[in-house]
Amino acid sequence: MENAAILRASETETMSADWGSLTWHAGRTLGNSVDMTVGIAVIKAGCENPLHSHPNCSEVLVVMQGRIAHVIEGGKEVEMGKGDAITLPATLPHKARNIGEEDAVMFIAFSSADRQMQLERE
Repeated sequence: MENAAILRASETETMSADWGSLTWHAGRTLGNSVDMTVGIAVIKAGCENPLHSHPNCSEVLVVMQGRIAHVIEGGKEVEMGKGDAITLPATLPHKARNIGEEDAVMFIAFSSADRQMQLERE
């Protein structure tokens, strides 16, 4: 891609789940990035996303609203609040649990325009 690419809010892709949602703002399937995937994750109060990993890319997650407990290395939990960031290497199983009373909103960025996700056994 050699020119700037604009994706309007109406052109994003949202995936809903019982625990919350993922809205994609950049990636190869959206046609506006050839080297990264960017989105917003929302986890409802009292919910968590499933334990998963990304076999083909690293992830950076920044908490924009709310509080989460992020499960990493062997079940270790780290609490995160607004403005906190975590960098997750490819293949590291992880999940986020909302420990606040409001929706947790996180900015997420991946080092591949073709982000892959693999569910892990707990």
